[in-house]
Amino acid sequence: MADRMETRETRELAGELAQAVRGEVSAAAGDRALMTMDASNYRRVPRAVVAPRDAEDVAAVLRVCRERGVPVVPRGGGTSIAGQATGVGVVMDFTRHLRRIVSLDAEARTAVVQPGVVLDDLRAAAGAHGLTFGPDPSTHSRCTLGGMIGNNSCGSHSVAWGTTADSVRELDVLTYGGERLRAGRGTAALDALPQRLRDGVRALVDGDLALLRTGYPELPRRISGYALDALLPEKGTDLARALTGSEGTLGVLTEATVALVAAPAARVLAVLGYADESAAAEAAHTLLPYSPLTVEGMAADLVGSAADLPKGGAWLFVEMGGDDPGEALAHAGKLCRGAGAATTDHVVVTDPARQRALWRVREDASGTATRMPDGSEAWPGWEDCAVPPARLGAYLRDFRALLAQHGLRGTPYGHFGDGCIHVRIDFDLLGAEGVRRFREFSCDLGDLVVAHGGSLSGEHGDGQARAELLPKMYGTELVGLFERFKDLWDPAGGLNPGMLVRPGRMDENLRFAPLPKRPVDVEFGYPHDSGDFSAAVRRCVGVAKCRTTAPSPSAVMCPSYRATGEERHSTRGRARLLHEMLAGEVVTGGWRSEEVRDALDLCLSCKGCRSDCPVGVDMATYKAEFLHHHYAGRLRPAAHYSMGRLPRWLRAAAPVAPLLNALARTPLAGAGKRLGGIAPQRAIPELAAEPFVRWWAKRAGPSGTARGPAVLLWPDTFTNYLAPEVGRAAVQVLETAGLSVRLPPARRRQGALCCGLTWVSTGQLDQARTVMRRTVDALEPLLADGTPLAVLEPSCAAALRTDLPELLSDDPRAARLAASVRTFAQVLEERAPGWEPPRLDRPAVGQTHCHQQAVLGDAAERRLRARAGLAGALSGGCCGLAGNFGFERGHYDVSVACAEEQLLPSVREAAPGAEVLADGFSCRTQIGQLTDRRARHLAEVLAAALPPRG
Repeated sequence: MADRMETRETRELAGELAQAVRGEVSAAAGDRALMTMDASNYRRVPRAVVAPRDAEDVAAVLRVCRERGVPVVPRGGGTSIAGQATGVGVVMDFTRHLRRIVSLDAEARTAVVQPGVVLDDLRAAAGAHGLTFGPDPSTHSRCTLGGMIGNNSCGSHSVAWGTTADSVRELDVLTYGGERLRAGRGTAALDALPQRLRDGVRALVDGDLALLRTGYPELPRRISGYALDALLPEKGTDLARALTGSEGTLGVLTEATVALVAAPAARVLAVLGYADESAAAEAAHTLLPYSPLTVEGMAADLVGSAADLPKGGAWLFVEMGGDDPGEALAHAGKLCRGAGAATTDHVVVTDPARQRALWRVREDASGTATRMPDGSEAWPGWEDCAVPPARLGAYLRDFRALLAQHGLRGTPYGHFGDGCIHVRIDFDLLGAEGVRRFREFSCDLGDLVVAHGGSLSGEHGDGQARAELLPKMYGTELVGLFERFKDLWDPAGGLNPGMLVRPGRMDENLRFAPLPKRPVDVEFGYPHDSGDFSAAVRRCVGVAKCRTTAPSPSAVMCPSYRATGEERHSTRGRARLLHEMLAGEVVTGGWRSEEVRDALDLCLSCKGCRSDCPVGVDMATYKAEFLHHHYAGRLRPAAHYSMGRLPRWLRAAAPVAPLLNALARTPLAGAGKRLGGIAPQRAIPELAAEPFVRWWAKRAGPSGTARGPAVLLWPDTFTNYLAPEVGRAAVQVLETAGLSVRLPPARRRQGALCCGLTWVSTGQLDQARTVMRRTVDALEPLLADGTPLAVLEPSCAAALRTDLPELLSDDPRAARLAASVRTFAQVLEERAPGWEPPRLDRPAVGQTHCHQQAVLGDAAERRLRARAGLAGALSGGCCGLAGNFGFERGHYDVSVACAEEQLLPSVREAAPGAEVLADGFSCRTQIGQLTDRRARHLAEVLAAALPPRG
C-alpha cells in the first residue's frame, strides 16, 4: 500500500512539475536511476528529475516542491565526492539547458555564467582574450561552474589563483522559500537582501563576533563548513563568499559573476624527483616562494612506470609561467636549482604534448587510484583533507601509520603545495565489518587532521562523507552557528537536507548496500574483477571522463554521449543503470530491463572506455553480457540475425556473389534491408567475386625468396568476403619483407574459423563461444612454436585479444592465442625489423580504428607510416559505423554524427593528393558512403608502391 501511495504521489508531483516548467520533467525509473549517485560512496534515490530551462523554471520547481514539502537538490556534472549531488526529492539537472556564458568582459576580467556551464567551455572562451578561470579541478572537462561554486572547488592551480570562492564576485540565488537575491560583497550587498535575511545575517554575525574570529583554522584549503567568517566586517562582509561552498543547502544558484585571471603566455613543467613521498611532501611548501602555478605530488605506488619521469620514488609536478617560453624556462631553472639536494633528479618539459601526457597521469589519478596494485577496490571517503602545507610531511607519516593501524591501504597524491591530499582507501564497504572499520578509521582520521591544524575537506566539501565529524574540527558551538545559518536561509529544510548540517551518518546510504551479496551468473570471465560482474560495474565511481563533450585526437570514449548529450548514453550513465539493475530497487526488471536495453542501444561497442576510462570500465563487454541475458529464450531484433550472424551468411552467399550484388542495386534491396533490420539509408557493401581464401588456394606459392620468419595470416570475415584486396596486398608486403606467410588450412565440414566478433557484439555468446572454441582448436598447433597471428582487421584482432580469452576463461589455450595476436604493422616491426617500406612522401588522413586504439595501440602503425613518408596524424574518436551499429535501423543519425565529429571533416579538408587511410572495414565503408573519397588499408597503400615483381 505504501509503495502504491508513493507511486501515485510521485506521478502527481511529476505532473504538476511538467505543467509548471518549460524544461524536461521525468519520474521514469531510468531517469531517476541515472541520478542516484555522484562520484562518492553514497546513493539516494530521487522522486523526479527536472532539467530547468531558465531561472523561471527554477522558481517554479521550488514553488511546487515547497507546496508539497518535497526537498530539492541542485546538480551539475555529478562529480561530487562527498555525496552532496544525490537526493531523495527532486534533482535539478543544470547541465542540459542552463549552460550559457551570458557575457564576458575581457577588460574587467569577469564573466557572467549560468550554473551548468562546463569549466573548459568558460576557459576556452576566456582563452581567446588571454584569460582563464583560475580553479581547475581534474574534472575540468565536465564539471560545471555551479557545482564548483557549490563545493568551493579548487584544482591544481590553487597555489597561484586560490579556490573558487576567491574567484566569485556575485551570485544570483533563489531560496527554497522563493526569495530572489543577489549576493555580493560589502554592506551595500547585505542591505539589498530581503529584510528577513538582512536582519538575520547581521544578528548572527554581531552576536558571535569572537567565535567567528577565532573558530576557523588558517590554511589555504579550508573548505569544510560554512565560511561565516567571510561575513566579518574586516573581511569585507562578503556574502557571495559565505554562500560559496554551501553545497546547495542555502539557495539555488541561477547565475554567477566570476573573476578571470591572466593566463601565462608560456608554461613549462618541471617534474622533480624525490626519494619518497615524505621527502616530496616536506619539500613542497619550500617551492612556494618561486611563485609556481602548481605544486602537485604523486608517489610511485600510483604512477607506476609512467614514461618521462625522473628517477625517484615520488614526484612534484611544478608548473612555471612566463611572458614567453624563455622566461618560463628561466623560472623553471631557478626553481630546480632552488630545490637543490632534496631532489633525486628532475626534468623540465617544454613540449606541450609531453606536458599534456604527464598531466593526464595526474588528472586520471582520481580513477586509477580506485584499484590497488593487486586489483582490489579502493574508495573515496577521505578524498581531500588538508593541513597547513608546512605540516604535510609530518601529517602524511601519521596518516600512513593510521592506515597500517587499521589494516588499510591507500595511495595519497594531490595538491602538496596547498597541503591537500587526495586518497582512495581499500575500505570493504560491502560487509558490516568493513563498514564498521570505515567508520572507526574515519573518526580517528578526523582527530588526526584536526591535530595537525587541518580541514576535514580541502576541496570537495563535506556532504554526507565528513559533515558528521565537523564538531571535531569546529566544536559544537560553531557547528550550532552553522545550523542557525542554515535555518535562516532555509527554514523549511527543503534544500539538500542531510548535507553539511544535521547530516546523516557517514556509514548510511552507502551505494553498495542494495547490491547482490553474491556474484551473479555471467558468461564473460571478468579477469580483472575476479569473475564478479557486480565488481566490474562498481568500477564506475562517477568521475565522468566519459561526459567530455570536446573530441580528443588520442581518445575514443564516449562517441554516443557526444552525439546525443544525454547522460544515459555516457559510459557512466550506462554503468549507473546496470548498478541499479543489480540493486533491483529502481530498475526492477533485472536482465529484462528495458531501461538498460534502451541505454545500451546507442552504445557503439567501440571499446573506448576500456582504455580511456581511468578505472577501466568496459561497456562493450557489459553490453554483450546484458544482451545475452536479455534475449535469452526470446525473439531478437532482426539485425541480430542478419548482422550478428554475418560470417555464416557471407559464407553461404559467396558462391552467388555476382547475383546478390546485382540484386542489391534493385528495389528489392529495400525489402531486404527492412527484413534484416538495416537502416534504409545504408548501401549494402558489395560481395567479393573471389574471396581471399579462394585466391590464396589458387596461387602458385610465394614469389621471390620469402623464406624468412613464419607468419600466420588470419583470414577474417571482412577481408575474406568483402575486401580480399586487403589480404592480397598484405601477402605481397609481408613476402616482400622476407616473411613466410601461411594461412590456417581450409575447413569445409567443421565450419569456417572466426573470431566471433559479430556474435559477441550482438550478445549471442553461446554461439560466440562455440565459434571461438573451434578457432582455438584449429590454431593452437599452428601457433605452438611462437608464430605470430597477423590480423588485418582491427576489430577482429581486438576480439581475439580480449573477447576470446574472456569468454573462454576456462581454457588456457585461449590466453596463448590472444598473446600471439599482432596487427599488420606489429608483425612487420617484430619479424622484419630491417625491412624498409617504399617511400610515399605524401600527407595522410583517416582514422585509427577505435578497437585498435582501445586494445592494441597504434604505435607500430605510426612508426611504419613515418618510415614510409606518410605525414600527419590520423583522427581519433570512432567512425560511427562500428560494425553492425551504423547499419542497424534507427542508428543512422547517431552514426553520422559520430563520423562528423573528427573523421569526415579531416577527410573533406584533406588535399587532393592526400592518402586516406583506414585499416578497419567499418571505417573504410563509412568514409566511402559519406564522402567522395576512397580509403585504403595501410597494406594496400604500401603494396601499390612496391616495385613490380620480376
